[in-house]
Amino acid sequence: MTERFQYDNRIVKNFLFFTIFWGAVGMLVGLWAAFQLVSPEMNLPKWFTFGRIRPLHTNAVIFAFVGNAFFAGAYYSLQRLLKARMFSDLLGKVHLWGWQLIIALAAITLPLGMTQGKEYAELEWPIDILIALVWIAFGVNMMGTILKRRERHLYVAIWFYIATWVTVAMLHIVNSFAIPVGLGKSYSWYAGVQDALVQWWYGHNAVAFFLTTPFLGLMYYFMPKAANRPVYSYRLSIIHFWSLIFLYIWAGPHHLLYSALPEWAQSLGVVFSVMLIAPSWGGMLNGLLTLRGAWDRVREDPVLKFFVVAITCYGMATLEGPLLSVKSINAIAHFTDWIVAHVHIGGIGWNGFLTFGMVYWLVPRLFGTKLYSVKLANAHFWLGTLGIIFYAIPLYFAGFFQSLMWKQFTPDGFLVYKNFLDTVLEIKYAYLLRAVGGSIYLTGVFIMVYNVVKTVKSGKLIANEEAEAPALEKLAAEPVGHWHTWIERRPMQMLVWSLVVVAIGGIVEMVPTFLVKSNVPTISSVKPYTPLELQGRDIYVREGCYTCHSQMVRPFRSETERYGEYSKAGEFVYDHPFQWGSKRTGPDLARVGAKYPDSWHYYHMLDPTSMSPGSLMPAYPHLFTDVLDTTTTRSKVEAMITLGVPYEKEFVDQANAHLSAQSAKIVAELKAGGIDALQDREIIAMIAYLQRIGTDIKAAPGKTANIAK
Repeated sequence: MTERFQYDNRIVKNFLFFTIFWGAVGMLVGLWAAFQLVSPEMNLPKWFTFGRIRPLHTNAVIFAFVGNAFFAGAYYSLQRLLKARMFSDLLGKVHLWGWQLIIALAAITLPLGMTQGKEYAELEWPIDILIALVWIAFGVNMMGTILKRRERHLYVAIWFYIATWVTVAMLHIVNSFAIPVGLGKSYSWYAGVQDALVQWWYGHNAVAFFLTTPFLGLMYYFMPKAANRPVYSYRLSIIHFWSLIFLYIWAGPHHLLYSALPEWAQSLGVVFSVMLIAPSWGGMLNGLLTLRGAWDRVREDPVLKFFVVAITCYGMATLEGPLLSVKSINAIAHFTDWIVAHVHIGGIGWNGFLTFGMVYWLVPRLFGTKLYSVKLANAHFWLGTLGIIFYAIPLYFAGFFQSLMWKQFTPDGFLVYKNFLDTVLEIKYAYLLRAVGGSIYLTGVFIMVYNVVKTVKSGKLIANEEAEAPALEKLAAEPVGHWHTWIERRPMQMLVWSLVVVAIGGIVEMVPTFLVKSNVPTISSVKPYTPLELQGRDIYVREGCYTCHSQMVRPFRSETERYGEYSKAGEFVYDHPFQWGSKRTGPDLARVGAKYPDSWHYYHMLDPTSMSPGSLMPAYPHLFTDVLDTTTTRSKVEAMITLGVPYEKEFVDQANAHLSAQSAKIVAELKAGGIDALQDREIIAMIAYLQRIGTDIKAAPGKTANIAK
């Protein structure tokens, strides 16, 4: 018996409009951050410095732009692939408005300095809880729709949606464990090496399972629709799916090569990263070969143009990523602008272009009309492509030469560029070209906005689209063909097996790091931070200093010559969160403690160019006027005790007295240098932290620090 029902297009339209809005906003913030690296005066203390808006940009593009795009495409494709309206209109609305609330809270809290200081996971604990609740609402709505479907077979796109949902839930929950010390402040449950491993297990797989697998699902649906061709290979899609989700989860440690992470974990990350080339390119070829016989249409159809370049960028990024995980290449690329270029090939190429193609395909169908202007869509395509080229190529060159400059020695064995700033000034041209490329790309986005507005005005939303399909019972007697059909027809088994497959890698990598003490050897000289240093570290994290500075000296001669003794795992046992960094726009700070007098740090934070002429670093005048909030000292020390930091219990009551005494000492030293500083200001805590970093390790020439197992 044929049943009549309606597809809900309103939820698709709302997610799609938010995609466009947040995309323009997030990219505009990114462009602003790009120009800040060209003209430091564009940093507006204290809420809009580079360190605060850079995570705002990444969160806006990843979770607001890409996230909403995935939800729009998923809600549209799920209903049609399953021949059913979404399980619950109410849950759809909860998901829609809950997600926008999360984005709005991120836009407020990140400029205010409320951050956990972890890449792609900066949002504080109340927002993390909200993310989990909204994600569960989406999962219930998706699985409920799958269970009430009228189409027994689960198409490949749905496999990727299911794996995305279950894996992101696992990643988010595990990485978000923290001890709150207020509504806007918490400390990661993990410390040092363990925190780094968990964070990049999450961070790499946020890229894998939020920016890649859901968009592969969208590719498998929208590419055949736009090309009016079936997917090239069903068998290849099976291999692509299972091998990709199994291998991806192991690759996180390749972000931590040559670090203090145990060597065996680094090696696992390398091996599985290189293996990722096969399934990634299998998926790319499956997408591109779907166009067989339709390539003549690509010249005329802007939707197909966007899809082709998107999939090509996916192929480039997923080849480059494994290559960058090879140690010899990673030694050149890590901490440089090469990585920034690589990430944006994926972000604005793969995610951006697939989204734009989806927008141009969906909007006319949702509103029962034709696209307002194909010429404008083609103009957007060429501007976007040109923008990617202008953005990425200069940064590739900059990253490569930057690394060579860091490692260059004179014939006499001295560093050619001893001053890190010299290497920054040599590549400033690339930052300008990157900003130009971003401007071109964003111009294309604004053209799309105009085109979409005109298209919407020419039609009317088909809010409830009529449809009909046979009831599922009529299909129950169909024979099982391919062996994989068994699991395709059992969504709960698909979900459970996806969870098992993605959990294996994380368990194998993380459990030994947490349970085997020899993986994180302790160092007897490493002591907890003083209360003032702890407060200063929190200010350092709040200001986003980790976005430009690393605290990880790698075991290269060039780095030990420039920075000092290479970093050991035991140094970081009290760091919640870790601060190893992922990009060096400024020098590494792992050994900055006691390198300069207090007065140097004072003037450097007030006006960086006074100590480092030509510096791209913003000034922090608010640190000199804002009073340090010592009412939080007690709760912070108590949280650290809960996390295992060995403060004496009675120290909680003495913490602020200790803080005051250390502050007075720093103020006295500044006064001796001719600076009249106020003891209760945040700059004093910042100086205390900067002077502490790396000073627990004192190695004699030719010897390594004493490590007590």
